Amino acid sequence: MNLHLPPATIEDDACHPLFKAVPSTVEFNKLRKRLLRDTRQALGDFAMVRPGDRWLVALSGGKDSYGMLALLLDLKWRGLLPVDLLACNLDQGQPNFPKHILPDYLTSIGVDHRIEYQDTYSIVTDKIPQNRTYCSLCSRLRRGHLYRVAREEGCAALVLGHHREDILETFFMNMFHGGRLAAMPPKLLNDDGDVTVLRPLAYCAEADLARFAEAMAFPIIPCDLCGSQEGLQRNAMKAMLDDLEKRMPGRKDTMMRAMGNVRPSHLLDRTLFDFAALRPAGSEA
Repeated sequence: MNLHLPPATIEDDACHPLFKAVPSTVEFNKLRKRLLRDTRQALGDFAMVRPGDRWLVALSGGKDSYGMLALLLDLKWRGLLPVDLLACNLDQGQPNFPKHILPDYLTSIGVDHRIEYQDTYSIVTDKIPQNRTYCSLCSRLRRGHLYRVAREEGCAALVLGHHREDILETFFMNMFHGGRLAAMPPKLLNDDGDVTVLRPLAYCAEADLARFAEAMAFPIIPCDLCGSQEGLQRNAMKAMLDDLEKRMPGRKDTMMRAMGNVRPSHLLDRTLFDFAALRPAGSEA
């Protein structure tokens, strides 16, 4: 069902306790309003909300997943998100991973959570040479465990913190390196058909989330597994998009609109459009 949520307002006493100590500046309030608006727009546009569902909110310890959790908690506090939330961190066995940070933080803000330990780090480093990118295998292993946890916890949806730039970068990576037009859908069903994957930050700008994380003073945990590897294809896409946005402001928003405004007859995919049946009126079949 497509839930039409009422307009939200931001007032000092109308928020989750997580926001009680945040900056009271006009700039922060505008930033918060914009992120809430973009999140609610994605929730509505892609019919993500089914009242009474339980969501597993994947929390990595990075700025994006922290921001996503905070925004969802804020909407739920206002009565605008009628679902139950369970935060989940998958401890992948990375050396020197600060295991205490996430459970301590989630406990301090009163958020239900589950910390799941699975040593995917050893599998990834064993299978992938050091000069290659770990991201693909790491992501597949992590997603499989999160689907399992969602089933065990009775969650209908797995919620991920991918933002606007993640979607655009994936689109161009697929086009340049995979020879296909595909991105990250804001909503999809897993292969087994029993867990929905949601990306409520689909319209949120990465720069906004970075400023939000700094103002909220989230206890960020860096990804030391792959974040330090050089020459990643995604980094090249990010640099390209940032350069376009710098030279032509607003291009990222335009590209996002384009992905929701597709003309199959103006592309070359014969499985999406029947070019063989395209004939002038009155011509013989």
